[in-house]
Amino acid sequence: MENKLEQLRKMTTVVADTGDIEAIRQWNPQDATTNPSLLLKAASLSNYAPLLQSAIAQAEKINGSSDEQVAHATDLLAVSIGKEIINIIPGRVSTEVDARLSFDTEATLAKARKLIELYDQQCIAKDRVLIKIASTWEGIKAAEILEKEGIQCNLTLLFGFAQAVAAAQAGAYLISPFVGRILDWYVQNTAQANYLPHEDPGVVSVTRIYEYFKSNDYSTIVMGASFRNIGEIEVLAGCDRLTISPQLLNELSLDSGHLPRQLSPSNKGVPTPINLPEQTFRWQMNENAMATDKLAEGIRKFAEDQIKLENLLKSLGK
Repeated sequence: MENKLEQLRKMTTVVADTGDIEAIRQWNPQDATTNPSLLLKAASLSNYAPLLQSAIAQAEKINGSSDEQVAHATDLLAVSIGKEIINIIPGRVSTEVDARLSFDTEATLAKARKLIELYDQQCIAKDRVLIKIASTWEGIKAAEILEKEGIQCNLTLLFGFAQAVAAAQAGAYLISPFVGRILDWYVQNTAQANYLPHEDPGVVSVTRIYEYFKSNDYSTIVMGASFRNIGEIEVLAGCDRLTISPQLLNELSLDSGHLPRQLSPSNKGVPTPINLPEQTFRWQMNENAMATDKLAEGIRKFAEDQIKLENLLKSLGK
């Protein structure tokens, strides 16, 4: 009998939610995703020390202030780790734009183009990379422009249906709706502390988005993310992609129970495309306390870890 991870791979593209090279080697995913928090964690591993030192040395050669050199070093490190990951996976790696740029379309565009240029300098084609951008209105507009330039995007920190609709309208290659963080909010802010997997608010959100995209023939890939337990993963079996931590990949591999398909592109409803201009997007986000809270919190957390990573590189460069 195949274990649940093997069964899942037959209906869903499995992505590793980690920057740990050894974990990626172990689980052999199609793609891998990184973010500032994962890069910060990876930077503490001894096998990444040469990449940190190389990034610092290269950054010190550019003309610019100390802060500009450190910012460049973090970009170089992100791309270096991305390259290491690409060398061992068949698909793509997601590399995230600095969260502090989440409300600045032009700055996001500049950073995304720079990251792609740095990958190009490492002989990595842009079709092996997804630029990861927070799903603010400004981020979604940046993704729309980048997609037209052939730079494909992963819109992350996605918690609300309005974000998903706007991303699809923008032609984003992929979205990462967060499951576990949605559950966290409901546990913390409502009277209900426990949910069955199919009632999990994060699962319900991703299912709604998936069915909306398939019913309206949007090509944007739905990749469920941020899982708290394998129950959430099991009831989303069949989703386009799922990005899963090494711990949960291990749990799935140790479970030999039957894993039925839950989501399928053939289960289409009546097409109901929604027009979502900026003012409607902002109002719907304002009305969704969970999405508003978790988006802001996620941006703050990624920004904090980005600063910690910069401080680490700054200390090593002295």
